Amino acid sequence: MPKIEVDINRCKGCELCVVACPYKVIGMSKKFASTGYYPAVMVKPEKCTGCTLCALVCPDVAIEVYK
Repeated sequence: MPKIEVDINRCKGCELCVVACPYKVIGMSKKFASTGYYPAVMVKPEKCTGCTLCALVCPDVAIEVYK
């Protein structure tokens, strides 16, 4: 099963990954990170196909996808 890891210290909560994900796997956390932003998190891990679109659009290189 593919897995997405978000570096919460790099994520600035731009939500580009949320828009890019065709299966709505990613959402925004309800908690602030230490940087003061709401980081991206996996909300539907069972639907992830490992397409890497989220990582490709991330301007902060905060997302890694593991297949």
